[in-house]
Amino acid sequence: MSEAVTNNSYISRTSGLKTKDYIGYALGDTACCLVFGLVTSLLQKFYTDIFHLSPLFIMLMFIGARVWDAVNDPIMGRICDTVKPNKFGRYRPWFLYAGPPLAIAAILMFVKWPGLGDNYVVTCVYATITYVLFGMCYTMLQIPYGSLASVVTTDEKERTKLSVFRSIGAGLGSVPVLLIATFAYANRVDENGANIIGENGKVLQDMVYTPVIIGVVVMAVLCMAMLLLAFKLNKERVVAKPAEKREKGTTFRIIKTLFSNRAFVAVSVASMLLLAGQMFTQSFYLYLFDDYFGANWMNLVSTVCTYAPMAIFMFFTPKMVRKFGKKEICAVGMVLAAGANLILFALRGVQPGILMYLFLVLCFVSGCGLTFMVLQVWSMATDAIDDIEVKTGQRDDGTAYSFFMFFRKLGQVIAAVAVNGALLGMNYAYEKGAVQSMENLKVMYDMATIIPAVLFGIMAIVLFVWYPLSKKKVAELQVLKEARLKEAFESNELSFSAPEAAVSDSTEEATVQTDETADEVNGDEE
Repeated sequence: MSEAVTNNSYISRTSGLKTKDYIGYALGDTACCLVFGLVTSLLQKFYTDIFHLSPLFIMLMFIGARVWDAVNDPIMGRICDTVKPNKFGRYRPWFLYAGPPLAIAAILMFVKWPGLGDNYVVTCVYATITYVLFGMCYTMLQIPYGSLASVVTTDEKERTKLSVFRSIGAGLGSVPVLLIATFAYANRVDENGANIIGENGKVLQDMVYTPVIIGVVVMAVLCMAMLLLAFKLNKERVVAKPAEKREKGTTFRIIKTLFSNRAFVAVSVASMLLLAGQMFTQSFYLYLFDDYFGANWMNLVSTVCTYAPMAIFMFFTPKMVRKFGKKEICAVGMVLAAGANLILFALRGVQPGILMYLFLVLCFVSGCGLTFMVLQVWSMATDAIDDIEVKTGQRDDGTAYSFFMFFRKLGQVIAAVAVNGALLGMNYAYEKGAVQSMENLKVMYDMATIIPAVLFGIMAIVLFVWYPLSKKKVAELQVLKEARLKEAFESNELSFSAPEAAVSDSTEEATVQTDETADEVNGDEE
């Protein structure tokens, strides 16, 4: 019988989460996505329609910002791992440190100061400075928030639920911005007040600044409130001793370890492609629904269709993970998502009035496939970091999450190149008062469907072939992690701060969970 199977396992000492713990952790990503959703869904079209920036400049700006992130993100990761924890912990205080700058930076991105937009060069400079500033503030919050999961609980099943709740929190935080994207438009009229009709027979619409900036300010204030609540409700149960001064070259050795771990690199690439696909559809659909379908209400409905499966499968995903495994259900889900987008591409000749409803139905099907990866990606990342720890005896969550988040930011680059490359390829007219040709609109539809199909298809291959942590491997990892925790606690590397009541309440449940894990491993070995 494994050491993990005891009535006082080390995993049980840092587990026993209650509903408020899951909600508190989810609120962190709800807050983040209230403002990050502004970037993924609204900013691209705001830049072309309000600031009248060219797609080429936007693409180059996004790429340049990611180059800076290659320096900025690892620095933030090392700060998280080496800074002396205070009475609130190592990662949780960053909710307070990063919240106000993030909210202010989000607002500044969308402020159109008097005269801004008239001078193209000045507008480009302002857009670049505010976008990079937002990215730095977002990094300052996201890396410690991602690392927090590792010290909230060490139990794999609780981390699975944390990942589900985090994804639900992110989904809820992403919905309000779609309300802005849906209602921030007005019909374009001529000098007599009559609606102007485009080549596709639809009334032309333009984004309006006032509802956008009002919505952005509301999102920023809500973000701050959510972060304060998340700070209050979260707790760090695993307490690391203050970091000793490390010898020169330690950071590079840690980075080498991360990139030599197959699980970590594979899940990072899969997460990168996931975010690329999500950001591409969220940004490009604004153009598609406005210019091709002439139905901005589809922005909100398509988002509901994409994320409604999450509300359904959130109740079943933990059980499905226990029965089939995270890798297995996520890989199959990505095949479904890629297939749904391929079908949409094949339907491109259907009359738009009918196609819009077929489009929404297949958005729902694609959302069903995406849901499993969206719900489990954070848990899979933590599993990969556990895999590194049991193999090397070393754990640097902040540094690991900084590179994981950098991969996700590379996903933003892929999305930016795809969105703006598609706009450039179809000769999108972004000047004030521009009208898209029918030929342009047909290319727009093709790009809106084939690009997600390719991204999600590659993800399926990565999960099936490259990512190694199958159900069996994760079960084995739990047993090895228990042995590692025992070693760390006995050597005084770690301590735990869970209240005694929480420990006693959770011991029986955690023991059952570790029994199940050991049985799975023993059964596999037999």
